[in-house]
Amino acid sequence: MNRLADETSLYLRQHAENPVDWFPWGDDAFARARELNRPVLVSIGYSSCHWCHVMAHESFEDSTTAALMNGLFVNVKVDREERPDVDALYMQATLALSGSGGWPMTVFLTPDARPFFAGTYFPPTARQGMPSFSDLCQSIADAYSTRPDDVEAQAAEVTSRLTQAAARTGSGRAFTATLVDDALVGLARTFDPRMGGFGGAPKFPPSLALEFLVRRARRRPDDVNAREMAELTLRRMADGGICDQVGGGFHRYSVDAIWLVPHFEKMLYDNALLARAYALAFELTGDAQMQRVAEGTLDYLLREMRVEGGAFAAAQDADSEGGEGAFFVWTPEQLDELLTPAEARAASLHFGVTAEGNFEGATIPYIALPLDAVAQQIGGDPVPLIEAARAKLYAARSRRPAPARDDKVIAAWNGLAIAAFADAGRILGRDDYLDAARGAARFLLGTMVVDGRLHRTGRHLGQLDDHADLCHGLLQLYDATFEPEWLEAAGGLAARMIALFADDEGAGFLYAGNDAEVLLAPTRDLEDHPTPAGNSQAAWVLLRLAALTGETELETRAIAALDLAGGDLVRFPHAFGTALVAIDHVAHDRREVAVVGPRDDPRTIALLDAARADGGPGTALAWGDPADPSFAARVPLLADRPLVASEPAAYVCRQFACQAPVTTPEALRAFLT
Repeated sequence: MNRLADETSLYLRQHAENPVDWFPWGDDAFARARELNRPVLVSIGYSSCHWCHVMAHESFEDSTTAALMNGLFVNVKVDREERPDVDALYMQATLALSGSGGWPMTVFLTPDARPFFAGTYFPPTARQGMPSFSDLCQSIADAYSTRPDDVEAQAAEVTSRLTQAAARTGSGRAFTATLVDDALVGLARTFDPRMGGFGGAPKFPPSLALEFLVRRARRRPDDVNAREMAELTLRRMADGGICDQVGGGFHRYSVDAIWLVPHFEKMLYDNALLARAYALAFELTGDAQMQRVAEGTLDYLLREMRVEGGAFAAAQDADSEGGEGAFFVWTPEQLDELLTPAEARAASLHFGVTAEGNFEGATIPYIALPLDAVAQQIGGDPVPLIEAARAKLYAARSRRPAPARDDKVIAAWNGLAIAAFADAGRILGRDDYLDAARGAARFLLGTMVVDGRLHRTGRHLGQLDDHADLCHGLLQLYDATFEPEWLEAAGGLAARMIALFADDEGAGFLYAGNDAEVLLAPTRDLEDHPTPAGNSQAAWVLLRLAALTGETELETRAIAALDLAGGDLVRFPHAFGTALVAIDHVAHDRREVAVVGPRDDPRTIALLDAARADGGPGTALAWGDPADPSFAARVPLLADRPLVASEPAAYVCRQFACQAPVTTPEALRAFLT
């Protein structure tokens, strides 16, 4: 066992028995490098990464390769999910040095942590223009020892570029409806009109662009293009192999352009973001498929990803016994063995299970025939047969060797899950989802805040996205329940976020806190990846808090942060979905609605329903019962909002300047439309 055996990270522990003399990231590794005058080899990945496992099996578990690494370098393993600050810094360097990035990421540093060569996966033998990993190691070591001036020049150049990238300035563009329209045109330009999504293979779920499109369609019912792009993408993903048709939830991405063959890892963030997108789409369309997929995804999280205490695990692996995907695929013979003949016939037709298969001789279930077409084939109602088959297949699959689950609790990703359960609970009328959101929120606030400081995982300090995403989840939980504790928690967390991450010398937010380890250069999180960009999510939560609290300085700070993205979001709108949601909010009419009255009074419920239905996506909504004066003290939007002639009332405000209260849904709709 090497030094990684006692680490909290599952990914690091997966390498604890490698013959490589691994160090975790830290001062000890760089002190050893300075002592030996050796370069540092940093390998960055995560536990559910398929190609990380491949490189580990091929190289890091090979004694000859390990001996070469141990003799030439000081070797460091980094879990990108625990140390996203380290990952972000050296991903920038990898992109600068090689033109592409990904995981596993392989970076060679000087003993003072400056990168001079980087890449991603390297095979054990040279192929497809890639050198063998062993040859690469030898070449890097030779260059370090025989051409130190070249190494120094390269390291200095990359470090200079990293430092310059951190000094980002705003675009100065006005946040107008025209800017949002231009970004929508950019999305349409890369949209796949047949299969949905943007671009070609490999194809990732565009969760954050989808939220923008759904909100746009709700704000502008006449914008058929936005609605069609969102609906087509959501339907095609739901029908594809990227959606687990047997157990619910989504795999990380598809290797093709048709959502059929996925990389099989399942990430908490993907499933949280997609479940919320489907719930919001159901709210817009009333489409039963959207509801079914949202519930299937959230039920999967509850069933397979919830850990003790109420939070959610980070990921499930792509690999299991039998190889990647073996847990998820089926043959006709397996269906015949498990199901009745009628069930097997209906399931084979619906899920496309054939003798040829679509993945290494077996079949990844997908929606090959819709239910009405199956009904024509079998001459009856297929729904009972399909549901019975699904239950039996799931039970049989549960007896297979399962992919490993990474049980670490990541604050940011749980914040996204809280938002998904809260919104779906409200939209679908599922109290169990609201309870799940409350449970996860209490776990994070009670367990992962230590001495007032949010942690990302057990040992590691929270980064910008941890604060912004958890604040987002808390605000959505307040919006779903109107329980003031969540708004208060969001406000306190946002204040700490500003204190820790605000760029005092520029605008917006830096990714690592001012109390964190000082790395080679600061980084910013401006573009959405699979998860919301920290800078944009921070701005979005500050805008919503400003609307609920009247703290206008929060809005000023938010707009300055969004300005950092303004120069790129029209050219690359698919990378700025979160920023577009926030900018769309700024560019259009915004209102606050305060509803007061007993919660169980049908008149109060009717006012809340009208505010939800007609307020649009730019409306902040608060509720309180004047019989409980603590509500007004805890939710500033409710202050000085009494009943009207003992009747529940709604106050429609703009920037906290309110019109005369109304007491009927019809009068409220007149103000809102």
